[in-house]
Amino acid sequence: MSARLPARLEVSAILRLAESQGGFATVLARGEPDAGTILIVTLMRGTGAVLYERMPQPSGARPYVAAKRQSEENPSEFEEYLARRRRQDPDAWLIEVDIADPPRFIAQLNDCD
Repeated sequence: MSARLPARLEVSAILRLAESQGGFATVLARGEPDAGTILIVTLMRGTGAVLYERMPQPSGARPYVAAKRQSEENPSEFEEYLARRRRQDPDAWLIEVDIADPPRFIAQLNDCD
């Protein structure tokens, strides 16, 4: 069994990684410091929001996968989903990352796991 990094440290690393790549990241909602779930909303120049969260795999890996994409036809649906998700899990962290290449950024996070 591998030790899990406390959520607050992982969040800090995610923020620093985004900034080191010329992006901007912020914590929209703080969660439980040690074991909170981490939700990441990625954007590119403020558009194309995608929510990523960790999903356990049969292999035991827990990569970040896209859980929800913002619809161009109904962008408010995405915000409503985030609000519902936060109500369901008040211990979850919600991070927003605006970066030039969101899929590459998430792939880098998954490589660190």
